[in-house]
Amino acid sequence: MKDARRSKPYLDEEMKDLRQRIRELEDSENRRKEAEEALRKSEEQLRQWQRVEAIGRLAGGVAHDFNNLLMTILGCSELLLRDFDPQDPRREEVEEIRRAAQRATSLTHQLLAFGRRQVLQPQVLGLNEIVENMNRMLRRLIGEDIQLLILLSPALWPVKVDPGQMEQVIMNLVVNARDAMPAGGRLTIETANVNLDDAYAQRHISVKPGAYVMLAVTDTGCGMDAQTQSHLFEPFFTTKEKGKGTGLGLSTVYGIIKQSGGNIWAYSEIGKGSSFKVYLPRVEEARTAYPQKPIAVSPQEGTETILLVEDEDAVRVMISRILRSKGYKVLEARHGQEAIQICGHHRGPVHLMVTDVVMPQMSGRELADRLTPLRPEMRLLYMSGYPDNAIVQHGVLDPGTAFLQKPFTLDALEGKVRELLDSPRKGVHQRVE
Repeated sequence: MKDARRSKPYLDEEMKDLRQRIRELEDSENRRKEAEEALRKSEEQLRQWQRVEAIGRLAGGVAHDFNNLLMTILGCSELLLRDFDPQDPRREEVEEIRRAAQRATSLTHQLLAFGRRQVLQPQVLGLNEIVENMNRMLRRLIGEDIQLLILLSPALWPVKVDPGQMEQVIMNLVVNARDAMPAGGRLTIETANVNLDDAYAQRHISVKPGAYVMLAVTDTGCGMDAQTQSHLFEPFFTTKEKGKGTGLGLSTVYGIIKQSGGNIWAYSEIGKGSSFKVYLPRVEEARTAYPQKPIAVSPQEGTETILLVEDEDAVRVMISRILRSKGYKVLEARHGQEAIQICGHHRGPVHLMVTDVVMPQMSGRELADRLTPLRPEMRLLYMSGYPDNAIVQHGVLDPGTAFLQKPFTLDALEGKVRELLDSPRKGVHQRVE
């Protein structure tokens, strides 16, 4: 008995040590499970990101051929409509062709946006200005049964974005939120300055720690399950009825934000609504004035000489016909070498060169570098149906470069040509689109 009593403190200590080891093992097992769950979520985010990136590359890869085809269809249909008498019964069929081409153009632009292949015109602005500029239009868009709350941070940091594209982002997110609240609800648009740390970056693929400006669009609608959220930004994915949507709204938003150097994340629960949070990197540059939309005016005719360089025969013939119909003298060239020969033989001035960017033998930029010393009075207007990165490789997206993205309308071409010809020589390279 005496030995048993003496051993009891020893046994108690052993039991205490054993319990501590069991707790440590349990904690270690819990940490292992948490690490495995975090790894699983990261791998799932990576797979989703890779899937979206692959679809984006495919979308951008077919854009050039589609854009040239649409350029021809859209331009020729508009030319026909100009030639037809207003009472001509054939106008209806041509109008339908033009509308179909316009819808296809819109789809192509959305796919380019998703694939981050658009030509952007970024400016240093405050997101508050963009939201405030859209306030009245957004209230009309959502209807009277949805309450709109706008909460803007008064000291918001500037960001570098294309204001037109950011307006499209906000519009698409608001429309998506409206459609999730068919019986009404509350829609909140909020801005704030945030600092994303290493811990946040580890939980979100492609995010770099740093200072960001957040734009959040939150609704009290039906919400989404995890399966829906995993496909949310893929093009043509939609939960709406057939004919109610293209499935390109959120994929367009995704592409614009990623091309602007930012990120977007969705948070949602069934029956509790959804929140889309956009994070755009803070910039230190001085803000620029918020751009005002120009008043549309009918382009005037002209008598100047224009050198048109385009390797697609159908596009070149159609653009030449447009310019000639406005009174311009047009010198046509199929490629750079032919353009150089024409300029060498032409006795009078060449007031403007309209050139495709990506052509065989010589790019539009290389052609301009060859001709500008010989024709210093000549203004330059580039055009292309290629996605953004192809244009950058050919050196066209320098600040102040005049550019038209195919397919463009006749009015857009005529307006930009007249604008460049009327501008002072020092403003030749003011970039327009």
